[in-house]
Amino acid sequence: MLTAIIDYESGNLHSAEKAFQRMAAEVHGGEVVVTSDADVVAKADRLVLPGDGAFPACAAELRGHKGIYDAMVEAVEVKGRPFLGICVGMQLMASRGHEYELTQGLGWIEGDVEKIAPSDVSLKVPHMGWNNLVIDHPHALLDGIKSGDHTYFVHSYQFHVTKPEERLAHVDYGGDVTAIIGRDTMVGMQFHPEKSQDIGLRMIGNFLKWAP
Repeated sequence: MLTAIIDYESGNLHSAEKAFQRMAAEVHGGEVVVTSDADVVAKADRLVLPGDGAFPACAAELRGHKGIYDAMVEAVEVKGRPFLGICVGMQLMASRGHEYELTQGLGWIEGDVEKIAPSDVSLKVPHMGWNNLVIDHPHALLDGIKSGDHTYFVHSYQFHVTKPEERLAHVDYGGDVTAIIGRDTMVGMQFHPEKSQDIGLRMIGNFLKWAP
């Protein structure tokens, strides 16, 4: 079993790599590699797409690595390999992003990524720090996770899903802010599981065991 964390030059992957490798050892989840090799992405059993920065820049970097991009799309859309997007990696699963300019996403989860606009003007953007999850729908990723468990966020844009059933969890930040999305073999987390202590590690382990 091979999990590929896709390196498309969009962020520091060291902490994610260490967290996934730790949990792979604990749950017998096989090998975890950080890779920019399209052949490795193509043969991987699970794919993880991180992302830090702005939606347009990350989208351009991903599509600019054509071999990686094509291998990832085929693995997810054709082969049905389990996929996890993290932070901007989750946002790229959307139909469109509205950060700075209109940018097309992967279109895997229908919806738009737009600026966070809390109803409470005292709440600052970016949404940064710990926040409590509210579970909307059960999922294997959430095994052992409950509403009230908290995870670590750093983001200024939020994913508005079109289909409510594809929002698995949210947090309250002057209104509902999507925390986890998913359908079929695809899931995404707006927060950083590798920075979310035991709860984040539990979800990483759940992903590595997931057999959709």
